[in-house]
Amino acid sequence: HRTGRTARRALPRVRGKEIAQQMLRILAFDIGERRIGVAVSDPLGITAQGIETYTRSDDLNKDVEHLLKIANGYRPVKLVFGMPRNMDGSYGMQAEYTKAFADEVLKGWDGDSAFWDERLTTASARRVLIEADMRRDKRKGVIDKVAAVLILQSYLDAKGNT
Repeated sequence: HRTGRTARRALPRVRGKEIAQQMLRILAFDIGERRIGVAVSDPLGITAQGIETYTRSDDLNKDVEHLLKIANGYRPVKLVFGMPRNMDGSYGMQAEYTKAFADEVLKGWDGDSAFWDERLTTASARRVLIEADMRRDKRKGVIDKVAAVLILQSYLDAKGNT
């Protein structure tokens, strides 16, 4: 060792692929006929945060393009779509609508995707916002975003990312 210099301990090298594996962002959508709630996980895939409530247009392609633009911005490893189910676990007309819309989004997405049970998320979101003393007119603008957060957090918790 040279005089006047301190010995340096070698730090482990982290390769790009290893960093990419640590970045586990997941994007979730609560698909509705009028609005779509959007949420994203933190880079470690532990917690969900709301991004926006998107008001649907009359143009399916425009709506799909908007969601894909968000996905391209966050670069998630997976897209999760809230899947409406009846209380008995069966799928109804809204589930078919959600699946058809998700299929359109997935045509422009080459990553992983999943559907997740969204039963009671909108009711839970409404209850959270009422407890937060948010006025009805304000709730309308954020309820879908909060529902997307609840869907994504449920997914993350069940998958053991926490």
